[in-house]
Amino acid sequence: MKQVKIQIPSLVENIRVVESFIDNSKDTFQIEDDIYGNIMVAVTEAVNNAVRHGNKFDKDKNVYLSLYVEKDRIRFEVEDEGQGFDYTDLLDPTAPENLENPGGRGIFLIRHLADEVEFTKEGRNVQLTFHLHPEGTSADTASATSDQTLEA
Repeated sequence: MKQVKIQIPSLVENIRVVESFIDNSKDTFQIEDDIYGNIMVAVTEAVNNAVRHGNKFDKDKNVYLSLYVEKDRIRFEVEDEGQGFDYTDLLDPTAPENLENPGGRGIFLIRHLADEVEFTKEGRNVQLTFHLHPEGTSADTASATSDQTLEA
């Protein structure tokens, strides 16, 4: 398994560092375009949550971002130095009473973009796993299969 780790101070402007980290990872580990967008949105959202909600913009606290690459999957781990939160008791942002709320969609997005999401350390750590296409299977084939299933 290959791994890469970085740590950043809890400043919103460091999201650019995370975006560059993901771009470099895409090139280094040949991440396919069809999951690259999901990774970019989900991982930057997780880091943003760590900076804002976990570390509460405290520049003396860090966010740790790790990348683990295996043959069939890629996993990003985001950890903050905050107090954690109850990830089992979140409002449903799609419920009618929550549609007008300005926030509360980040974890919803993360859960829908990543193939697997796991919280540990009282919510201070989140692991996002994305499945890679096995060799010989192209994104176009998988997409076409999905489209045919939807039309049936």
